[in-house]
Amino acid sequence: MAKAQRNTAEKRPPRQRLGPILLTFILMEISWQSLSGMFDPFHQSLGVISCAIVAWFSSDLLFPPGAPWTPGRTWVRFALYVPWLIWEIVKANTWLLYLVFHPRMMDKIDPRIIKFDGRLKGEMANLTFANSITLTPGTITVYVDLDGEYTVHAIDAKSASGLPGEMRDKVAKTFGEI
Repeated sequence: MAKAQRNTAEKRPPRQRLGPILLTFILMEISWQSLSGMFDPFHQSLGVISCAIVAWFSSDLLFPPGAPWTPGRTWVRFALYVPWLIWEIVKANTWLLYLVFHPRMMDKIDPRIIKFDGRLKGEMANLTFANSITLTPGTITVYVDLDGEYTVHAIDAKSASGLPGEMRDKVAKTFGEI
């Protein structure tokens, strides 16, 4: 009898956790309010309904079921990472601006593909690192395998020289892997 109950329990779909769904809804609603610019009741109700549906179906993307429920520390560290990333994007944009307007642009641009081990354990850390590389002008993450091996296209040697470097360390610190 106990074995039958265990088999039944294993077949049940996992319960949705209310905390992650609610937090996802709040984050999406804040984004909706700040980006839509529509404050009439019709658009507000559409925003609430849309955010609720998306939060219900996708809260596990932000807060995986097997991961420990500690959003506070990670989110604070991520909030501290974003300004650093924005500064890196500004610096990379400035460098690309220099390359594009240089009289010997074709001599300066030296595209290359580099491969390196990201040494990050978590999926969200690998995803954040890959997206951060792509967001930084002059570099594009071409491929990341399951073992954390990155393939990145860089427009020149200077853009490639910083990888994996400080960005990987910052991402690892953000997700508590250091």
